[in-house]
Amino acid sequence: MKRIFIIPTIILFAVLITGCSNNVNQNKNQVIEKQNITQPADKVQVFLFHATNRCITCVTIGKFASATVEEYFQPELRDRKIEFKEINIDLPENKELAEKFKASGSALFINAIYNGEDRISEDITVWSLTKKEFQFKSYLSNKINTLLGK
Repeated sequence: MKRIFIIPTIILFAVLITGCSNNVNQNKNQVIEKQNITQPADKVQVFLFHATNRCITCVTIGKFASATVEEYFQPELRDRKIEFKEINIDLPENKELAEKFKASGSALFINAIYNGEDRISEDITVWSLTKKEFQFKSYLSNKINTLLGK
């Protein structure tokens, strides 16, 4: 009878430990990213990778990200300091770029380029903001502004 309770308890414990350690690593990476920003990026790429068949959430992220860049960064777009693209990973011509960013599905990546060196990071926070357009735009514009040294 005791074995019946031990196995589910072990599984639950393993899931909790794994979930917590992932959050710790994500927070640690965010702190490291913030500490490494000592100068404005030369260029910022905001790329939404997706498959041919897209869910409504992926479409919304693309819509909000595009609107954010268009609304808040016109001078930087004109000066090619910011680049926004939606990239279909199913198309052969996008295979190399998807491999460079390690994109395998729907994901928003931000690449801050410093002296020709890529600093690519996937932004997972945007997934929780798809029902909050104002917060999404505020979050993404603040992140881009930080990378640009504004």
